[in-house]
Amino acid sequence: MAGITEYDLVITNGVCVTASDIAALDIGICGEKIALLAPSGSLAKASTKRLIDAEGGYVMPGGVDCHVHLQEPNMFGKGCSADTFETGTRSAIAGGTTTVVAFAPQQRTEPSLLAALDAAHGLARGNCYSDYGFHLLVGNAGEQALNEIAKLPERGVTSLKIFMTYEALQLCDCDILSVLAEARTNKVLTMIHAENGDVLTWLTDRLEKRGFVAPRYHAHSRPPLLEDEATNRAIALAELVAQTPILLVHVSDAGATRRIREAQTRGQPVFAETCPQYLFLTREEHLDGPHGFEAAKHVCSPPPRDKAAQAAIWTGLRNGTFAMLNSDHCPFNYDDNFTGKKACITEEFPAGRFRHIPNGIPGVETRLPLAFAAIDRLDRLPLTKLVEVTSTNAAKLYGLYPKKGALMPGLSDADLVVWYPNEGSAKSSATLDGLTITNSMLHHDVDYTPYEGRGVTNWPRYTMLRGKVVWDRDGEGIVGDKGYGQFIERESSTLNDIWQRVEEAGPFDEEKL
Repeated sequence: MAGITEYDLVITNGVCVTASDIAALDIGICGEKIALLAPSGSLAKASTKRLIDAEGGYVMPGGVDCHVHLQEPNMFGKGCSADTFETGTRSAIAGGTTTVVAFAPQQRTEPSLLAALDAAHGLARGNCYSDYGFHLLVGNAGEQALNEIAKLPERGVTSLKIFMTYEALQLCDCDILSVLAEARTNKVLTMIHAENGDVLTWLTDRLEKRGFVAPRYHAHSRPPLLEDEATNRAIALAELVAQTPILLVHVSDAGATRRIREAQTRGQPVFAETCPQYLFLTREEHLDGPHGFEAAKHVCSPPPRDKAAQAAIWTGLRNGTFAMLNSDHCPFNYDDNFTGKKACITEEFPAGRFRHIPNGIPGVETRLPLAFAAIDRLDRLPLTKLVEVTSTNAAKLYGLYPKKGALMPGLSDADLVVWYPNEGSAKSSATLDGLTITNSMLHHDVDYTPYEGRGVTNWPRYTMLRGKVVWDRDGEGIVGDKGYGQFIERESSTLNDIWQRVEEAGPFDEEKL
């Protein structure tokens, strides 16, 4: 890069943080790529179209959030996503996330995965502020869908998701095994929502017979044992199919965490994510007690657990049991009687019915600020671990690395988040206000945030996507353009060389069982 005579953008005097290093470096950007990392201050007088002085502030790879639900069809009888691809990705960049991977949902009545993918493309194309990709959500594991798994990688999709719960999506064990076998053959990572759906339905029916239908009883219908059992079963099924790599999503429970850690210790390719709701919300504080229907704002699956489980999740995030901290952004408006949380309120159930509360909470914009606040706690996250679990590991696991999740000259997109200097720094900004989260400060299209009133220590000052400033907190806020976000075709996972290990193990052979 020595021949560069002018940069499009230079960031000087910042402290660069990656998943492995912390160093005071300048960053030179040409076009959409990082062109140069140089000693701090050395590019301050370089020829550039724009110079950003980040003295005292951290500069990190843009966030990568690979669990985001946007503009999905009604699959559960009640509720409809509040965020479109436009509003959801707008919210993402305001919170420092430059790449999201959303879902292309195949409903149970649809035979084709590729048709579902085409439909999702039609909704997202030209409407996104951030870059984006897709997972296939498999609701019908019929012959056509199984055959189409082989075609997903050539369409830039290398992951799919299956459910062990929800009547509209739940797959039986034999279907799960069929999906795992096809996914293994085609180097497609299988994500699994692990809750025992049959037991959940049984408990829900019994609770309803006793008149326990208020939102708080959502957690009673989903005790930790359901997640523990389903997680164990998912791990066993993946082991049966010749050690197929799997990713357990939104893990909330200490028992499930232990099962995952034990499998990882045995050398089984089992990965896991957790989410902010299991680090910052608890059942006691946000579901139980005198909340009434307000508790519906925190209804998601699995539900927030108790403080002991929360501590176990923090430990799992620190020690590597969880590779990622994704948002599971699944937004429904609260004060909406038709497509939102209040759609479960009827004349027969004027206080609502937890069985029909749309499951999910918003969080794509608050994920990084909430996680950043944890770096001040010695028992929580070091800076490098923050980058690892919010950006780099997701990029590696989902085939985006080093284009995303890294600061590699010539290889990485210039996707960056610049934080304000620490309080007390010579360059700390008096304009850093609004450090108590309120829904009014957010950019999603949802009428509440479950983190209302929670304090954070920082917020992204700038977000840059492929060399362009798209969020300027002290300026006009959202300065990116709808449609600038691109669909990113993904390769197979590179985290821990999982597919190389699968190849070395050889094909799945029933005779070897």
